Amino acid sequence: MRVNTFLNDENGATAIEYALITALIAVVIIGSVSLLGTQVSSTFDMIAGALPFADGTGGGVGASGGGGGFGSGGADGSGGAGGFF
Repeated sequence: MRVNTFLNDENGATAIEYALITALIAVVIIGSVSLLGTQVSSTFDMIAGALPFADGTGGGVGASGGGGGFGSGGADGSGGAGGFF
């Protein structure tokens, strides 16, 4: 009677199935992150290089002259003291 109950019990099998599904999902996530990680990192580096620094120096792509930032001089990025306003 106990052997029959033990053989019909599926709780352990369900737990193993969930563990296998979780492991498969983890492998897919790790693979995706390792493949896309370098691309995302290089994209963020490119965006960071195009942004001006907080002190108004180092204008972005196509900027000329000093200043930079919002409202800090001419339309071509020249002149101004830098900063946001």
